[in-house]
Amino acid sequence: MALNHAAKGLVLLLVTASVLAIGQAKTIVVGGTEGWRYGFNYTDWAIQNTPFYIEDKLVFKYDPPSDTNSLAYGVYKLPNLDSYLSCNFSSAEVLANSTQGVGNGFEVSLNEWKPYYFASYGVDANHCNDGHMKFFAVPWPHNN
Repeated sequence: MALNHAAKGLVLLLVTASVLAIGQAKTIVVGGTEGWRYGFNYTDWAIQNTPFYIEDKLVFKYDPPSDTNSLAYGVYKLPNLDSYLSCNFSSAEVLANSTQGVGNGFEVSLNEWKPYYFASYGVDANHCNDGHMKFFAVPWPHNN
């Protein structure tokens, strides 16, 4: 059975994240200068920015809906890998609504050694499915 892009990304991210490093907690803007927006591949971004560590903070910055921007972004935490891979939001937790990413953005702390699955919904989960607005992070302990 061939692995899809998301599953390959998961495997690569877990392998890469298994390398522990010495360091301090960081504040990381999701997507860097691109912010949180439709059409940017956040799985690739997460792979390029791994490893994440316990106590790191992820900041989601995005524009609110307006007359010129009808897209209503938000931040959801999906409960498990299956929900993440299928963009199933039925048990997702809303972390930030369409206006909470404005200005300094919305901050999420990675406080535990566990996978965190993030996505944006849109209409019929199109942000997650078509817009690549999903990624996961597995924060590792600092090796002090």
